Amino acid sequence: MNGTEKWTDLTARLGSAAAMVLIGAFGIWMGGLVFHVLVALICGMMVWELVGILRPDSTKLPLLLGGATGAAVLLSVYLPVGFALPVLLAPALIGFGQIERNRTIYMVFTVMILLSGFGMIQVRDDMGFGWMLWLVLVVIVTDVVGYFAGRAFGGPKFWPAVSPKKTWSGTAAGWGGAAVVGLLFSINTGVGLQLIGISVAISMASQMGDIAESAMKRKMGVKDSSDLIPGHGGLMDRFDGMLGASVFLLIIGQSIGFPPGLA
Repeated sequence: MNGTEKWTDLTARLGSAAAMVLIGAFGIWMGGLVFHVLVALICGMMVWELVGILRPDSTKLPLLLGGATGAAVLLSVYLPVGFALPVLLAPALIGFGQIERNRTIYMVFTVMILLSGFGMIQVRDDMGFGWMLWLVLVVIVTDVVGYFAGRAFGGPKFWPAVSPKKTWSGTAAGWGGAAVVGLLFSINTGVGLQLIGISVAISMASQMGDIAESAMKRKMGVKDSSDLIPGHGGLMDRFDGMLGASVFLLIIGQSIGFPPGLA
């Protein structure tokens, strides 16, 4: 690959990224119902893409399961936790009975999407704008720094059979970028320096989400989850890192006393 070919998709990626940043920033800033609806729409559309990959012969099923997912995420926010949890998981089980093949893939990814949406809403509602911004920045910086470092430095591939463009240089650079975000937030929020390590762990979890989605697409023989976003593919292609990061934070947040040092 020559120097020009490395950057052929950069213009489309930057334009789409700018639009997504503006929409996401508005939703995070507004919080409340605006953010809840935005997250529910994203989750519903990701399941729509997922079912479209697993059942390309059906047009109705992706819409039904995507709509059920979005509704479940939104409804779960306004229910007591004990009632929210079964509502949240219902679309995964309902779809499991409707997907004739690759049911495990559907159930695992749908549960991740549902928990990710619930986790993001919990971070914004319970911890506020600043910590939601931290989570998003860790994921974005991991992806952006990894993209540019991987294209610039190249080197050994991370998992060429599944993700041919991902390199160890880009992967490690993503950790470094996340560490810088953690350092800056630890300085400006008064939390302990443990936030640096947590940020790197969140970065790794986001990369795991990216790898899991790449492996699923490779198994299903598709390049992108959809063509909704020029230069990026679909919403799952763009938010796969957030799936891993927010689910990981939702699981470990209580056990580590997050944010660290504020108790």
